[in-house]
Amino acid sequence: MEQRYIVRYGLPRHVAEFGVRGRGEYFRGAQVVVRSDRGHEVGEVLCPATERTREYLGATDIRGSILRELNDQDRRRIEELRDLEPTEFQGCRELIAEHSLAMHLVDVEHLLGDERLVFYYVSEARVDFRELVKALASRFQLRIEMRQIGVRDEAKFLADYGDCGKPVCCNTHLREMPPVSMKMAKLQKASLDPTKISGRCGRLKCCLRYEYDTYEEHRREMPGVGSTVLTRRGQGRVTAQELLARKVLVQYEDNRLVLTDLAEVVTVVSRGRKPTDEE
Repeated sequence: MEQRYIVRYGLPRHVAEFGVRGRGEYFRGAQVVVRSDRGHEVGEVLCPATERTREYLGATDIRGSILRELNDQDRRRIEELRDLEPTEFQGCRELIAEHSLAMHLVDVEHLLGDERLVFYYVSEARVDFRELVKALASRFQLRIEMRQIGVRDEAKFLADYGDCGKPVCCNTHLREMPPVSMKMAKLQKASLDPTKISGRCGRLKCCLRYEYDTYEEHRREMPGVGSTVLTRRGQGRVTAQELLARKVLVQYEDNRLVLTDLAEVVTVVSRGRKPTDEE
C-alpha cells in the first residue's frame, strides 16, 4: 500500500494528505517538495496519514504527491523567489492603483514550480479584477490567481506574536478559525475592554473559544443564579457561580455569603433563571 503523509504547505498553511513518489519514508518536520493541485510547492511533513488524521481533516482524498526532500537547488530557488516577491507585490499594488480598484493587497505567493503567482487581498465588496489579471499576466508572464481573504486571514498571513507572548494561533496550529462571540468572553468573566480581548486582526481572540465548551458544560450542570438550594449549612439563594471551580456563592437566610462546592449542594429547591443558548 502506498505510504501517505499529512503535509502542511503553501502560504495559507493548507493541511492535506499526500502520497509518496519514490522514497517511502519521511520524518516529522521534513521539508519536502510536493505536487499539489496548484503546482509544485514547498511543504512540511507533519505525520503519517492514518484513519484518525482522516477523521480530523474530514477528507480521505489525496491532495497530491510528495516528490522529494528539499535539496540545495530547491533552497536556492526559494531564496530567488523570495527576492522576486517584493517586486511582484509592488507591481501588483501599482496596477491596482492604476485600475482604481477598491482592494487592499496583503501578500503574494510565487509557487516553486513557476506555475502561478497568487495575490491575496482584502476587499469589502466584490471586485472585477479581470483587467488587472490581464495586466499582471502581461507584466510577469505567469498564470495569475487573485484570492480574496478576510481580516482574520490577513492576520494569519502577517501576524507574528500575540499578547500572550507566543506565536499567534492562526499562524501555527489552527486549521480553521471558528466564530468567536462576546458571549464567550462574558461567560469566562474576561475583560470586556476591546483592546484586551481583540487579537492582531482586530476581532475577538480565537483563544476565547478554547475553554468555552467547558465553561458552558459546567454552567448547565450547576444551579443558576437565583436558584434556592439546600446545603449542609442550610437553605439559601445562589447569587453567583464560579464555573471552573464548580462552586456557587450562596446567601443563606441569616445573610451569610458562603462559597460552596457543588458537591455540598444536597438539592435544588427551586430553579432560578435558566441559562439560554443566546447568553
